[in-house]
Amino acid sequence: MGMNSAVVAENRQRTQEQRRQGEHVTAEHPYGGRQKSILQKIRDFKVEFGPGKKDILNFTNQLAVMVRAGISLQESLELIAGQNENQKFKAVITDLKNQIEAGQSFSQALAEHTEVFSNIYINMVAAAEISGSLSEMLQKLAQYLDAEAETSSQVKGAMVYPAIIAFMAISVTIFLLCFVLPKFGAIFAGKEHLLPTPTKILMGSSAFLRGYWFLIVPAIAASIWGFLFFIGTDVGRLWWDKAKLTLPIIRKLCRSLYITRSLHTMGVLTHAGVPILDTISITSQISGNILYKNMWISVYEDVRQGKKIAMSLSQYNLMPAEVVQMIRSGEDSGTMSDVLRDVSDYYARELKAVIKMVTSMIEPIMIVLMGVLVGFIAMSIMLPIFKMSSLVSGR
Repeated sequence: MGMNSAVVAENRQRTQEQRRQGEHVTAEHPYGGRQKSILQKIRDFKVEFGPGKKDILNFTNQLAVMVRAGISLQESLELIAGQNENQKFKAVITDLKNQIEAGQSFSQALAEHTEVFSNIYINMVAAAEISGSLSEMLQKLAQYLDAEAETSSQVKGAMVYPAIIAFMAISVTIFLLCFVLPKFGAIFAGKEHLLPTPTKILMGSSAFLRGYWFLIVPAIAASIWGFLFFIGTDVGRLWWDKAKLTLPIIRKLCRSLYITRSLHTMGVLTHAGVPILDTISITSQISGNILYKNMWISVYEDVRQGKKIAMSLSQYNLMPAEVVQMIRSGEDSGTMSDVLRDVSDYYARELKAVIKMVTSMIEPIMIVLMGVLVGFIAMSIMLPIFKMSSLVSGR
């Protein structure tokens, strides 16, 4: 009891101090803490998740500005942690500060949190520590992360409109089959032998959809889950990555994306002074396609044995011949980082053009498919009506 009384007294004293400091306390609890409002609970629920790409980008930008302003790394991390609302990320930043104060380097501290910071992030910081240009490297990292986020946003944005059209087509079809077509059932009753084949198919589909919808929904969900599970396996991932490079419409988009991501990463790492073997290893991990990953792993082994990058890349058809030739010229002239940066910039522009082209191709295709589907349903409904009208007028 004495301990509980002491805790209560301590918490009441803390509450009074918080009130004097202008903090709003909604209710007191005997074992510490305050009763949280609904908005605070919602915010706490949101910050339970780990940091996203935007959080990492903001952290990098803030740290680059503070370090450039002459603020020590430990103090910068402490200030950023104090302003961060994501509790998990705040704990990570605080741990970085504590490890640095314990004598570890910044890159070593980052390596303890590979679930948050990627290998490219850690290696670029390590290269900056050797060259003594941490603030400049952090700025380059921020630019790299921003470019990657923009590329991902462009690719996802290209799929938004087709997804909306597909959703509308499915919704219209379900509405017609479940609510419009059954109203014609009374008209067609007893005259099933007069119905054309498209109408019979449509009526059967309508009856099945209305009668077994409780089985269809779980079946669709199970199919989606099965597909996602399949492509999560080694065999399924290989099949899906091959399909993305062979499907007529998206293959050029995916190919440009993988080339841009690989060359951009190599250019940034090479320009930062990261060793070439580490650069190739990291590039293989972020390529985004198992075929490109295997290619870069093979290039890594060839370069480790003394071969040149261009010679190894020429054995595959995943890189355009002109890219291989430019890499060869960069290796021969000793301007590899500049060549990779120029090529990656070119393919970044090429990727934007490809996204625009693919989007312009998908939109009319989806509209035509939707028109054909709705037209088929309308035709299946109208054909028997016209046929019955002709029979009645013939009599």
